[in-house]
Amino acid sequence: MDISIIIVNYRGWKALDECLESINIIVSKTFSFEVIIVDNFSNDGQFSVFKQKYSKFTFIENSGNNGFSNGCNFGASFATGNHFLFLNPDTKLTFEALETLLQEAVSHPEIGILSCLQINENNVFYKQNNLFPALGRFFGITRSLSRKLNKAKLDKRFNNTNDLFYPDWVTGAVIFISRKWFDKIKGWNEDYWLYFEDVDLCKKVFDNDGKVAVTRKATIFHQHGGASRLNVNTKALTKTEVIISKHVYISNQFSTGIQFYLHSLLILGVFVEKIILTLLSLFLFFIPKLKVNRLMLKNLSVYYFNAIQKQTWISPRAMNYLKIKS
Repeated sequence: MDISIIIVNYRGWKALDECLESINIIVSKTFSFEVIIVDNFSNDGQFSVFKQKYSKFTFIENSGNNGFSNGCNFGASFATGNHFLFLNPDTKLTFEALETLLQEAVSHPEIGILSCLQINENNVFYKQNNLFPALGRFFGITRSLSRKLNKAKLDKRFNNTNDLFYPDWVTGAVIFISRKWFDKIKGWNEDYWLYFEDVDLCKKVFDNDGKVAVTRKATIFHQHGGASRLNVNTKALTKTEVIISKHVYISNQFSTGIQFYLHSLLILGVFVEKIILTLLSLFLFFIPKLKVNRLMLKNLSVYYFNAIQKQTWISPRAMNYLKIKS
């Protein structure tokens, strides 16, 4: 088998249906591929429906909503391909894109992770000039300042017409990696439940002298995220996990002294911002977005208490947290 396409789903059935329809019509005489869908225990009755509708694909039900990293690793454990394509359910794949990714990966073995151009429903291409978080650009203000100071250098790096360009990391929506590279970096890091796991994966390739690249020869549709209606509880949960994942990344990728500095600044910044916005929400209670901050303050207070108690920054939702707990 040449390619194993691995898709992790959690109650994203409408988008997944469109994604699988796009794959269903792909016919190839030049390479072989399989499709593996890992459902993170949506538990809403749709799993069996989709399993029957797309019977030529492999559907695997996970034991719970164990996070994106765990779902990817779980799917990879069933894969038989020499290459893996980790694909978001809110994408649409074409034969040309799949063939190009395989050809480019085979032609450039120094590339550990390969992605391609991504376009949304408004025909806008996603920016993919991503840089690794660093001491001088970890937070928004310093990151913007760093980009302005290094504008000429970054323009030369990314604003060219070459078939390939090389960001530090690419989004987990489209990640093409050989089995050899996947085994070398030991897969996805299950310290993360959601967010920053793609940055961490690319960093592991970089640390093993590999390259992360994007090919301009292929484009994949990727629907712009965001719900049509704000669910404050879900929004608070996901935004909380963004901050938690930042702490996890800091603890995994920085030296002890820098870790203390970044953790401290992050905690201070979060609490100042959320306390101010929580106080505002008491007066402007009719604005749902402000309620999100009140819930986030509660979530993060619980998280930081557990972090001190368990001596770990890992998200309580992540699979590796269970190993510490046991």
